[in-house]
Amino acid sequence: MTKNMLIARYQQVRQTTLDICSHLENEDFVVQPNTEVSPPKWHLGHVTWFFETVILKKFKTNYQGFNRAYDELFNSYYKAIGTHTIQSERGNLSRPTVAEIMRYRAHVDDAIFSLLAEKEIADDLANLIETGLHHEQQHQELLFMDIKSILASNILPTQYSQLPLSAAPAPISTWANSEEGLYEIGYGDTDSDGTRFSYDNERPRHKHYLYPFTICQSLVTNGEFLAFIQDSAYCKPQYWLSLGWDWINQTKIHHPLYWSKVDGKWFEYTLHGLIPLDMNKPLVHISYFEADAFAKWKGLRLPTEQELEVYLSNASNKPTSKTDTYHPNDANASEQVWCWTSSQYSAYPRFKAFDGLLNEYNGKFMCNQFVLRGSCVVTPDQHYRNSYRNFYLPHQRWMFSGIRLAKDIV
Repeated sequence: MTKNMLIARYQQVRQTTLDICSHLENEDFVVQPNTEVSPPKWHLGHVTWFFETVILKKFKTNYQGFNRAYDELFNSYYKAIGTHTIQSERGNLSRPTVAEIMRYRAHVDDAIFSLLAEKEIADDLANLIETGLHHEQQHQELLFMDIKSILASNILPTQYSQLPLSAAPAPISTWANSEEGLYEIGYGDTDSDGTRFSYDNERPRHKHYLYPFTICQSLVTNGEFLAFIQDSAYCKPQYWLSLGWDWINQTKIHHPLYWSKVDGKWFEYTLHGLIPLDMNKPLVHISYFEADAFAKWKGLRLPTEQELEVYLSNASNKPTSKTDTYHPNDANASEQVWCWTSSQYSAYPRFKAFDGLLNEYNGKFMCNQFVLRGSCVVTPDQHYRNSYRNFYLPHQRWMFSGIRLAKDIV
């Protein structure tokens, strides 16, 4: 990537973050309705802190930091750097103000542009900037997740987008077969979509043996999951993992996140507001526990992450272009929801973590989490790869998570 291309990409990614937040009122920027959610103003500060800490303090001669207190305030989880604000307390801070964080972003952007103008860009600097941009794109998706949680917590009807949602097309429940054999899994020098960036947890590319399997080419829909609810499956322990059964009994959860019943009719909260439940829309905001129970109820299973990568790498299953809506609307498309897999998040054979400050980026989370594959409607353009490994705890549901079913061929 040339210097001009890198500068243009930096400008585009940084502006997109501001565009996402342009729908918000000032009061929305500080709210934290639960411990999973971070206030939008914290996201704005953190992604800027990343460029300041990882790049400017290392490469920019005589760089003057914006505010020393930000070293701790906007550090997310990098223990080697020092202490940081506990995630659950990010919403307790009225300062810095949104305006001051915007000044912080401008200060760091100016320093990055100055750095790039000083000299030719060495590979290590270019790689760190590209990593920082993908890191910010991760937070752009997180912003949509967190904004949805924040707006949904309001008593007054609130929506992010004024655009209407069209009715979803009917699912086409065909299946895609894959033969038994040895497959190449993970990111190579150039992934199948032509990109040259990847996170350390996607590497190295390695061989993995798969038995014959088939994957449903449509995502599980709201209507399908409603049948699961109507069969009282939330109350039948035979479908649930032990921890999942404990979880639903402790939390009293009996339907997906953002579903509600009003006067006997089901509704779903979306970034477009509260809408009647569309039976053909893809199911979204579901936990691993619920996904696994639903698969058992159907007499099927969740795919492994390797099976789903093979499926997504098929040319006919590539994600299509996104629409200007912020809710999944087509169960026949690949990019609508992140799909749970049965694979626990762990290192690939011969895994090597990022060097330096980024050593803590992924590897430290390889415990008690499950992998999701496939991207979603709010995944930024140029950020997705078939080898991309998303991961969450099995009870979490505020991300755009859904279900794609699989079965063995015998």
